[in-house]
Amino acid sequence: MEQTHAVRRATSADADLVAEMLDAFNREFDTPTPGVDVLAGRLRTLLAGDDLVALLTGEPAAGVAVLSSRASVWSDGPAVLLDELYVRPPLRNRRYGHALLTAACELARERGAESLEINVDGEDTDTRRFYEAHGFANIEPGATEPMYFYYRDLV
Repeated sequence: MEQTHAVRRATSADADLVAEMLDAFNREFDTPTPGVDVLAGRLRTLLAGDDLVALLTGEPAAGVAVLSSRASVWSDGPAVLLDELYVRPPLRNRRYGHALLTAACELARERGAESLEINVDGEDTDTRRFYEAHGFANIEPGATEPMYFYYRDLV
């Protein structure tokens, strides 16, 4: 029997919890983080709006997904990006990530998005395998080379 986990939308009242999980995620992978207090302050504002959504699963919270939406010139609906998906290390491989990703896809669909975009580090083979197992691809139909994501720090 497949284990399912309830997923709920975080509110501004969950800002500290979401911030703690995102901070832990970055620290686990030695990625810079502004810290829980800064993240929580930002999240209190962002979660009150509609452009950024955080999803939580588990009680107490086992995982979080953060999605951002923006207008798109290429489709009638918004472009939706899965910014973060994190499950606490001792709770991995219990389908919390599956529940969050399924809910993220459904939320994007409900908002009228034609696709859900995700950025993954090339060397992160476990994460790439997870998304590929859920139907995500980094090669467009008919193409032979993968797509890449580029960025430039502006500060």
